[in-house]
Amino acid sequence: MKKITLLFSCLFAIMFISCEGPQGPPGYDGIDGRDGIDGQDGVNILGQVVDIQGTFSAENDYSLFYEFPQTIEVFETDVVLVYLLWDVTEDGNGDPVDIWRLMPQTRILDQGLLQYNYDYTFFDVNIFLESDFDMGTLLPGDTDDQVFRIAILPADAAQTGKLDTSNVHSVMSTLGVSENEIQKVILD
Repeated sequence: MKKITLLFSCLFAIMFISCEGPQGPPGYDGIDGRDGIDGQDGVNILGQVVDIQGTFSAENDYSLFYEFPQTIEVFETDVVLVYLLWDVTEDGNGDPVDIWRLMPQTRILDQGLLQYNYDYTFFDVNIFLESDFDMGTLLPGDTDDQVFRIAILPADAAQTGKLDTSNVHSVMSTLGVSENEIQKVILD
C-alpha cells in the first residue's frame, strides 16, 4: 500500500511541476551606469633576454656557466631558450645583421661532430660543448669569444603554440624586448 501511495504521489508531483501557466509581464530595465575611462591594455609577459660571451677551454671543461642575477626572476615553469650567434652578414645598407640559431647546434668538422648544447634550471644556464673527438684540437673560431642569447619565456608565452621559438626576433617581439634593451655579460 505504501508503494502505491508513493507511486501516485510521484506521478502527481511530476504532473504538477510540468504544468506551465501564462508568462508574466517583463520586468523594468535598470538605469545604465556611467562609463569609466578606458585604460591601456596590459601585457602579462615578463620575460627577459640576456647576451653572454665567453670562451670554451679545457680549464672550464668546455662549458660556460651563467647564474641568473637577482634582477632576473625565473620560475620553474618558465622556458629558457639559448641561441648561438652563428654568423654576421650585412643588409642592403651595409649595416651588420646577426644570424642566430636556436640550440642545440651541431657542426661537422674534420675531426668529427661538435655540438653546442645547454641545460638550465630556474637558477642558471650551463652552455657546453659535446664532441666525439678530443676537444683540445678545436680551432679558436669554435671556442673563443662565443656569443649566446638567453631568452626567458614565461610559461604562458611558451605554451601558446603560435610562437616560432626558432626565430629569436619573434621571441623578442613577443617579450617586448628591443635590441638596445638586452643586457650584455662577458664571462671570465
